[in-house]
This record gives sequence, structure tokens and C-alpha cells, in this order.
Amino acid sequence: MTTAKDDELLGLLRLNAREPVASLARKLGLSRTTVQDRLRRLEENGTISGYAVKLGSESRAAGLAAMISLGVEPKKQPDVARAVSRIPQVETLYAVSGKFDYVAVVRALSAEEIDRLIDQMTQLAGVTDVETSVILSTKLDRR
Repeated sequence: MTTAKDDELLGLLRLNAREPVASLARKLGLSRTTVQDRLRRLEENGTISGYAVKLGSESRAAGLAAMISLGVEPKKQPDVARAVSRIPQVETLYAVSGKFDYVAVVRALSAEEIDRLIDQMTQLAGVTDVETSVILSTKLDRR
């Protein structure tokens, strides 16, 4: 459970996860030690699970992105999720409802590389169906 100050801190980190603790403390009207303690607690309780780099549009434009939907036998889902998570080109893996069980968002340098990723995922034990959608452009990204 987070407090109002925790929520304010998380909002500042969403804008800039690299902002120095001293700067965060000034903006929150708290001591540096208090902010460090809050960050440690938020990390320990799983509210903050990590800090990441968000690539700008120039970097993202250097390749192709695709959504690869996977139908998977129920008993094989944990194994497939582990195998897919070891593929470096996979940015995110979602468990979804509907016709498919998982949707992997992948980024690759070429259409040929995406084709190889599809082949790799199709060959995983338990995968029964695959459908791919190449992402043409981003119309909105609120992350």
C-alpha cells in the first residue's frame, strides 16, 4: 500500500527515473534520507520492480516491432513463458484472454529477423498457434 507521498514520488520517477534523490527530496519537501527509505521500501514490497531506459523515437525507428500472438497448450504455458522470456528481442510478454494465450512484443532490425523469431517461437514445445502483426506506427504511448 502506498501513501500520497509515495504516489507523488512514483509520479516523479515516471517522468525521470534517473532524477537524483536530493532533487526528488526537494520537490517532495522531504529529507534525502526519507526519500531513500521510501525508495527502498517501494523496491522491497515490489511496487518498484526496476528502473529502465525508454528509447526515443529515433532509436525505436532503427528496426521493426511486431506482436506475436501464441496459442499454447495449458500445461505447457509456464515452460513457453520461460523460453520466450529468454529471447533477447522480446520486449514484453503478456498473458491474454481470447483466442491466444500470450502476446510477445518483439523488436528486430529486419523483417528476416522477425521471421526467424516467429520460427523460433513456433518450434517451442506446446505452441499450437501463432499469429503475427507488424507494428507500423505508434499513435499513442503513455508509458
